[in-house]
Amino acid sequence: MYHLLIHLCKVFNLYHDLIHLYGYICRKFLAVLFNMKILHLSDTHGMHRWLRNLPEADVVVHSGDFCMVGTESEALDFLNWFCDLPYRHKIFICGNHDEALYGASLSGLDENVSYLCNSSVIINGVKFYGISMFMSDSFSGRQEDFYNEVPADVDVLVTHAPPHKVLDFDGGFHYGSEVLLHRVTRIAPRAHLFGHIHSQHGTLTQDNTIFSNAAIMNESYDLLNSPNIIEI
Repeated sequence: MYHLLIHLCKVFNLYHDLIHLYGYICRKFLAVLFNMKILHLSDTHGMHRWLRNLPEADVVVHSGDFCMVGTESEALDFLNWFCDLPYRHKIFICGNHDEALYGASLSGLDENVSYLCNSSVIINGVKFYGISMFMSDSFSGRQEDFYNEVPADVDVLVTHAPPHKVLDFDGGFHYGSEVLLHRVTRIAPRAHLFGHIHSQHGTLTQDNTIFSNAAIMNESYDLLNSPNIIEI
């Protein structure tokens, strides 16, 4: 009886693995079949309503720091603006200026709006995974734990901070995370979207991964950069 139970468990696990593999293959097939255009924003710091004539895209992603001070009223104003944007799919995470949403469980968002906080959403076969960045998590070390827990099957990773030595240089220092770089190098997502370092707005491609720093405010907070368009 014992051996029969062991055999049944192995069969069940194999069946579960096959179902998971089938879903993964189907998702990857859809992702390759349909090209996706992503509008990437970050670090708007309360200036989101100044953005006009945003380009067309399938998905708009904001990678954090939509607030300046981090008040609830700032966050609500951004959410109202973001939910009203005329895009089919909308994704956002929080940055270190968005403390009003720390620990918040957001409800009432439109069905096409996803808040990612160590969580994912799949759109047309493309898996987006987002990690918000709050000061308490950074100080406690939990932020790096979150980086290590990014799933291996992510297509588009969204973080607020950059990986080490990737669009992260400012004032003589590389501010990116080495832990994040290690994880991104290992899982090789199709795109990694972030901001945080205002002076490094731009994109680059390394080892088949598109890296995008879409900080809208420049380092002096007196100029709006253009959003980035990412095609995968």
